[in-house]
Amino acid sequence: MNRVNSSTTLNFINGKYCDPVGDDWLENINPADGTLLGRIANSTEQDVENAVIAASNAQSNWSESTLEQRSRILTKIGDLIEKNLESLAIIESEDSGKPIDRARTIEIPRAASNFHFFANAITQFSSESHESVGQNAINFTLRQPLGVVGCISPWNLPLYLFTWKIAPALAAGNCVIAKPSELTPRTASMLGDLCNRAGLPVGVLNIVQGAGTGAGQAILEHEKIKAISFTGGTATGEHVARVVAPKFKKLSLELGGKNPNIIFADCNYERALETTIHSSFANQGQICLCGSRIFVESSVYEKFKADLVARASQLTVGHPSKTETTIGAMVSGDHYRKVLSYFDEIEPTEAAILCGGKPATVEGHAQGFYIEPTVIEVQHNQCRLNQEEIFGPVVTLMPFDNEEEVIAMANDVKYGLSATIWTKDLDRTMRLSKKIECGVIWINTWLMRDLRTPFGGMKNSGVGREGGLEALRFFTEPKNICIAFEN
Repeated sequence: MNRVNSSTTLNFINGKYCDPVGDDWLENINPADGTLLGRIANSTEQDVENAVIAASNAQSNWSESTLEQRSRILTKIGDLIEKNLESLAIIESEDSGKPIDRARTIEIPRAASNFHFFANAITQFSSESHESVGQNAINFTLRQPLGVVGCISPWNLPLYLFTWKIAPALAAGNCVIAKPSELTPRTASMLGDLCNRAGLPVGVLNIVQGAGTGAGQAILEHEKIKAISFTGGTATGEHVARVVAPKFKKLSLELGGKNPNIIFADCNYERALETTIHSSFANQGQICLCGSRIFVESSVYEKFKADLVARASQLTVGHPSKTETTIGAMVSGDHYRKVLSYFDEIEPTEAAILCGGKPATVEGHAQGFYIEPTVIEVQHNQCRLNQEEIFGPVVTLMPFDNEEEVIAMANDVKYGLSATIWTKDLDRTMRLSKKIECGVIWINTWLMRDLRTPFGGMKNSGVGREGGLEALRFFTEPKNICIAFEN
């Protein structure tokens, strides 16, 4: 295997980069061409222990720092992400296979926004007080930092979701042991240097690299880590819950989705079509919020099907570094093969591939993990394609006749993360929004995020909510104080 852009991704503990204690390493493979980007520290329980010691030593001073001090440092970190946007975007694209323009214009800027938002939010975070009339007492709530917390983030939106967890944890006064995915480790590693430059005290943020079975498991099990915030697949989330729940740690899980995209005949047709292309194939379909099950009202179904297939067929599959690329590489060889396996198992009586359904060839990069954007017409909602999270550039298409039918299909799945509804009927909007079982619903848009709003799913899509004040509540412990007084 050729060594191209070789680098070593180290742990970041107590403000310094360091080798793993066991001198064990993983390979970091470039998904765009199969070459070796470098090696990654494969940490163990001892590395996590060292990180916890550093965080514990820093916890008292950090939790007692003023809101203004924390806000100022977090703002500086956000500013430094913006100043280093291009280098972060290049590394993000190399690690993940995502188009460089997506990293440059969406994901790295959102990582900066996470720090800027929570730098301000912590200064506005207030607690409640209640006068007990007739009892000569007043109750008020203190919200105190939890202490050392664990943040484990996924590979699909590496720095964006890494900072989505770290920023509120730090803002609330906690010290953090963070583990990025071993598939996309390098922008998280770069964040350590930016934190030092911003003046974040040593030990407040510690970044431990490596496999989930090693470093990740050690974070879950460590008795001094008071909370776990995890984003990833539902199967892994189940394991996290089994380990963490008996230890009575606080737990937030943002897991998978199999999201309905519901298109009524009275919608703004062109806008619905254009956005559906984006919500189907953005980031190669590797976003938990992608609208992977498309339900179209029968009267416009045939037209929408033809137009969707035509638009999907025009998308450019290419090397992530090319500005014209709209579909980059899948994140890894294993995930690439997993997605392709769904095409091999399609039953002709249940589904028909309308476009795509096979590997894509990118000139000069035959070893890359590319898949054509794929649209599949399915006969019923209970087929595997509609029930399992494929997490690739794959969507299914089905017609529906009325609201009751589409609500039933939307809810007839184990997930409940998000939904998109396209209609001009306000009454219908409210009816469906109340009846569809998911945590986020977009009307006539997709992935329009406001960082003040709660984010999370129902059913197998997760436990708890993140974002806005919900994140600050999660990373703090409420304590009721009751004071009795004399007249």
